[in-house]
Amino acid sequence: MASGSKKVIYAAVIGNSGIAVTKFIAAAMTSSGAMLAEAIHSVVDTMNQLLLLWGIRQSNRPANKDFPLGYGKEVYFWSFVVALLVFAVGAGVSLYEGVKRLLHPHEIENVTVSYIVLLIAMAFEGWAWWLALKTFREVKGDRGYIQAAHDEKDPTMFVVLLEDSAALLGLIVAFVGTLLGQLTGIPYFDGAATIVIGLILTLVACFLAWETKSLLIGEAADPKVDEKIRLIVSNDDRIVNVNEIITVQMGPQHVLVNLSLDFNKTLSSGAVEETISEFNQEIRDAIPTVSRVFIEAESYIAHQRQREACNQPRPAETDHPEATT
Repeated sequence: MASGSKKVIYAAVIGNSGIAVTKFIAAAMTSSGAMLAEAIHSVVDTMNQLLLLWGIRQSNRPANKDFPLGYGKEVYFWSFVVALLVFAVGAGVSLYEGVKRLLHPHEIENVTVSYIVLLIAMAFEGWAWWLALKTFREVKGDRGYIQAAHDEKDPTMFVVLLEDSAALLGLIVAFVGTLLGQLTGIPYFDGAATIVIGLILTLVACFLAWETKSLLIGEAADPKVDEKIRLIVSNDDRIVNVNEIITVQMGPQHVLVNLSLDFNKTLSSGAVEETISEFNQEIRDAIPTVSRVFIEAESYIAHQRQREACNQPRPAETDHPEATT
């Protein structure tokens, strides 16, 4: 999955960097606001994909004393930064340029240049979009696209697809705005198209921020991971009860597992330690994405008491009786 993500990102970087230069030249020649918005959009996309590559590289660093659970969440952090850049730079500049074009409209010059550049950009973006879509389809399976994006633990998979989708849709909007402006002679269509591009980027940025936020703050692993773990430990005669299973997605390929198990009282401490070691290895073998496993041995009653104590609200300072003299 990681190699598939990188392949898609590299393709997007190559396509967007070349398209950005072409769009800036066309924007200067035509004075088109929509073309300028698209040029800025391509620059933002290129920057974003470079940040994703950096995030993937950083997330693969091994654990150390300062970060004992590794750097897996680096890719989540940089994916969130990408969402902020899409909103602040891409959407912000496009909306600003669109409003300025509506307040001070003027006809597009050298409109033929705009059409040529837009069509070439559509071809490149369409190629990158199809590659991203094909990769994402392999991952999503029978799930819907929105559900798959919500469930996916590797944000680069849907970040690149959404960016490419927004880029392709933005090009279509720019083309339609340019065509309507030429056919009607109304210069406001250029500004309106620029604003629509900004709104598209705003929606994409909000969706990306929402999805990456949950991964960044500590989203649970796929429910299937919990099911496999429960099946492994619950079918063992040495376990009386599975008190709790906690899984946290620490990175696209790194899952942290914490188990609370009620062991059979007839087991010696040595047997409990041996069982924990066996479970640790068996879980890792069954689920390759599990990087760390922590197992607590405690009775069901003790575990419930602990949970109740943790869920009780702390008394406010005003609840304490005031000292008297």
